[in-house]
Amino acid sequence: MARPALEIADIFRGHGPAWRKANAGHVSLGQLKVMSAIESCRTAAFGGHVMRCEDCLHTQIAYNSCRNRHCPKCQGSQALAWMKQRKSELLDVPYFHVVFALPGRIAAIAYQNKAVVYDLLFKASSQTMRTIAADPKHLGVKIGFTSVLHTWGSAMTHHPHVHMIVPGGGISLDGTRWIGCRPNYLLPVKVLSRLFRRLMLEMLLAAHEAGRLQFFGDHAHLVGNAAFKAYLAPMHRTKWFVYSKRPFAGPEQVLAYLSRYTHRVAISNSRLIAADATGITFSYKDYRIEGPGRYKTMTLKPDEFIRRFLIHVLPCGFHRIRHCGLLASGTKTQTIARARQLIAAVAPVQTVHQQQLPDGAAATDQATHPCPCCGGRMNIIETFKRGSTPHHRPTGPTIAVRIDTS
Repeated sequence: MARPALEIADIFRGHGPAWRKANAGHVSLGQLKVMSAIESCRTAAFGGHVMRCEDCLHTQIAYNSCRNRHCPKCQGSQALAWMKQRKSELLDVPYFHVVFALPGRIAAIAYQNKAVVYDLLFKASSQTMRTIAADPKHLGVKIGFTSVLHTWGSAMTHHPHVHMIVPGGGISLDGTRWIGCRPNYLLPVKVLSRLFRRLMLEMLLAAHEAGRLQFFGDHAHLVGNAAFKAYLAPMHRTKWFVYSKRPFAGPEQVLAYLSRYTHRVAISNSRLIAADATGITFSYKDYRIEGPGRYKTMTLKPDEFIRRFLIHVLPCGFHRIRHCGLLASGTKTQTIARARQLIAAVAPVQTVHQQQLPDGAAATDQATHPCPCCGGRMNIIETFKRGSTPHHRPTGPTIAVRIDTS
């Protein structure tokens, strides 16, 4: 795959030193580590190896990646490995995509209390799904799902929300059968929204009373219990965003779709258009508009672009992918096997097939790096450590000689 003309790393290398100096004392150690990792990713700073074609002797150098979860260049290989691990967990049932988002007033609190509020977002959305699914008025089942935290909008603004991939059904409360949902319908979003709102507000109040929340700047007055309750009061009457999409076309599409969400960062290199001393231009999607017109471009000053990117650096050790319900705990393997048995009993005519990765993904998993010149096999002939220089040199570009016979 060709290297993008512009990368986040280029922006950090060009504008990062001045930005760090201007914001000294206001940048966390985690954010500094992310900047350093992205700047050094796939450079000699991380070492690498030298490969040579066994047929034409073409030689090239491959530098190691930083493997930081916020680096846009490191997500492809990690997504593929994650897909391989997850494929054995898929069930032969429809899957739904459900989104739980925090209102802007709550997102402002989350901005200053990321570890606490993001964790509450996971807990409130998970409890909402499990509670409504277990209600006999709806499905009356125990369900399982995978939740993924995103903290950004398309323009890298702060917009915390959770994406869930949910099987269309679950195991009955007595554990004796599989109960599927209705076609193209999982659970009522209005009911989900109301319960999610109540649970999230209750958890925020409990966290505040326990002294787990901190406030700065314009929100410093929320330290008092009365002020905090007054701040949350309007949220009891507003509509909270919960969205459920129609089921996917099949298990393979679920896996590919989910891997794109689990290993996405605030902005990919492919969305970058131009950069200079005055601004960074990138593409974004305006979700308020339907159709082709929703794709637009935006230009931000370099310091604002870097600031927006770094506000999405997660707290150290925070898990942004979580498996809940039937997919949680150490008994997940046995639970999935039991679910497959119950699904087969509901539809004995259908054979529950072994899930496979899409052809392209399977091929990528096993393929070696072919020679870019002749397609031959590339072998590693040298490895070098961080900061070292390889002894071998890469093959220079091929010069095309044109013979004019006219």
